[in-house]
Amino acid sequence: MWGSAEFKVSKSQGIMKILRFIAAGLMCAALAIPSGAQSADTSDTSEYLIKAGFTYNFAKLMDWPANAFPQANSPIVIGVMGADPFGGTLDQVLQGKQANGREFVVKHLKWGMDYKDCDILFVSSSESIHVDEILKSVHGLPVLTIGEMPGFAQRGGIINFILEDNKVRFEVNVDAAKTANINISSRLLSLAKIVQQPDGRRAQ
Repeated sequence: MWGSAEFKVSKSQGIMKILRFIAAGLMCAALAIPSGAQSADTSDTSEYLIKAGFTYNFAKLMDWPANAFPQANSPIVIGVMGADPFGGTLDQVLQGKQANGREFVVKHLKWGMDYKDCDILFVSSSESIHVDEILKSVHGLPVLTIGEMPGFAQRGGIINFILEDNKVRFEVNVDAAKTANINISSRLLSLAKIVQQPDGRRAQ
């Protein structure tokens, strides 16, 4: 199955409606409702509002190892690596939100900056030339890597956004998640396309 959301929405719809739609889609998976039955008129929301909403829900459906956070109330740090395609939308979506009792902190990063303290690392398509280096540097660390470029999950990223039929969809590399010691909810996996390394091996 695919996780997906159309990104054409009417002006009257807002961020909260999109978040409710995405969350409802994830709940449908838990109730074994076919993903093909999920649809929404998204004529007014941008692609990156949808991606921001998904990122928020991803955080709610992940279990990081206990030692991933310095303190019990430490925030979930999201690093946006490279040219920020969200244009402030991610910050807006996450404002005042929590996941599993943790608030969010968004960092905007450039190549060469330290990003290993991030819990979620969104790798912008502007960083396609550095993808292998970035993934290698966080290998074995409890960092949820999210990309938006062809082959990102096959190369060892955990989640990759793609566009098909005017919808935002996502792939998941389960083996990469296991290597990072991050447990992904079955609700999320039921909506994702599961991918592996090109040679079929587990993520190294």
